[in-house]
Amino acid sequence: MEIRALKYFLITVREGNITKAAKYLNLTQPNLSRQINMLERDIGHKLFERRHSNIVLTPEGILLKKRAEEIIDMIEKARAEFNFTDEVIAGDIFIGAGESWAMSLVASVMKDVQKDYPHIKYNIYSGNFQDITEKLDKGLLDFGLLIDPADLSKYDYLKMPAKDTWGLIMRKDSSLSRNKNITKKDLLNIPLIISRQVMETEIEDNDFSRWFSDTFDKLNITATYNLIYNALIMVREGMGYALCLDKLIDNMHNENICFIPLKPKLESGLNIVWKKNQEFSRASKIFLDALKNKFKV
Repeated sequence: MEIRALKYFLITVREGNITKAAKYLNLTQPNLSRQINMLERDIGHKLFERRHSNIVLTPEGILLKKRAEEIIDMIEKARAEFNFTDEVIAGDIFIGAGESWAMSLVASVMKDVQKDYPHIKYNIYSGNFQDITEKLDKGLLDFGLLIDPADLSKYDYLKMPAKDTWGLIMRKDSSLSRNKNITKKDLLNIPLIISRQVMETEIEDNDFSRWFSDTFDKLNITATYNLIYNALIMVREGMGYALCLDKLIDNMHNENICFIPLKPKLESGLNIVWKKNQEFSRASKIFLDALKNKFKV
């Protein structure tokens, strides 16, 4: 299986049409079709169904797309890691991050490192726990910023000197918007939009589950989210109240939305993680040393 063939395949998927993909690649349509046919023979499965002028991926094609993207990402990451000379330290650092104001602390370290090593470049991937750990485990990320509750048993990590505060985002015309705090009783019988990470976590003994105790099963959960932006849209449209972390909405641009913290106070810790026994590039090692120095580990 050739890397070039995988790239041709991904571009064809992106364009959704053999003719458009051939034009983009500066190939003839028969040449590109031949390359795709060779890939199908190599894989042993049909990758496309041709419908009118467009293509539709088969189940095998969907799987190959996912694997091809991972392979190409890994190749690009490997090239970036060797982008240095004896005189100039350069290279790319790949960081996955959950949505948290603590990313500003990481960004301050990134800025400090870049002052001394201006040829180091950062690549940030936003996602939830499952998204980030999957890419960490496959070697597509160097570091991840994970929000508790999170299983850290597979990783080395630094605990961040910060915590996120949980609360409820709601429209300002809600009767609850006049409250200074939100209690467990307030959460009953209102439509809730909740983080999918919290819903799917297998860690029973954590601050979040202890705060809710036996209340969680009584909640009226109408939707889940993995990134807060879409949850904000649902709140704006009156679908419900989003249980989320503080400092993730900009009230200057969300005049009709407000955040009210839970009572008793519920906080989540934050961790910078990386794979155990990981072989770091020179750029990533410099960044890790800067993190440890910043957070005094």
